[in-house]
Amino acid sequence: MDLVTSKRVDRPPLTTDRVVRAAMDIADRSGIAAVTMRSVATELGVQPMSIYHHVANKDAILDGITDLVFAEIGLPEPDEPWRDAMRRRALSARAVFVRHRWATALVSSRTNPGPATMRHHDAVIGNLRAGGFSVAMTAHAFALLDAYIYGFAVQEVTLPIDDTTDVAELAAHIMAQFPAGAYPHLAEFTETHVLAPGYDFGDEFAYGLDLLLDGLAERLAADD
Repeated sequence: MDLVTSKRVDRPPLTTDRVVRAAMDIADRSGIAAVTMRSVATELGVQPMSIYHHVANKDAILDGITDLVFAEIGLPEPDEPWRDAMRRRALSARAVFVRHRWATALVSSRTNPGPATMRHHDAVIGNLRAGGFSVAMTAHAFALLDAYIYGFAVQEVTLPIDDTTDVAELAAHIMAQFPAGAYPHLAEFTETHVLAPGYDFGDEFAYGLDLLLDGLAERLAADD
């Protein structure tokens, strides 16, 4: 065995899927701005020109990882009641956006949707229509749900709190910058709610989601 052969590293063949998944791994670790043709090539251990055989450019990679994001979000099951389906889909989407903290801004900006993206939107619309929503009400419901899901996800991933944060210490630091008694309602809210044992801002998602679904159900019944 010659020296070149002995040093050769066996790698799986390069494919479009491997390129796109490598880009997603980079985004998860370092943010979407870190995704470049060169960084993806480095991640895969190949020369940058090699990946051009599988993706045309960086935009194609971003379109690809957008489709991977939508592929991770749970779809309505056949004949699943619309409320159950929309609740499950919203909880799934929120979990995906927390897992991929860069995704909320990206998925709304792409103009070349892939098959998973198209399948996702078609399934949501189809479930609402089967549940008795008119086309106009389907548009209202879809927009309202996505505004809530995306908005909550953006807020959740940008809050200065994570698993390593001492919430009490952070709250004390913030309140200490202002005169005592200057903001009594905020102080009460912080002390009795935010600093309560087991507090998790993410728990608010399900509460708000149920209120939203209640409103849609009420409006749907009124339109019958």
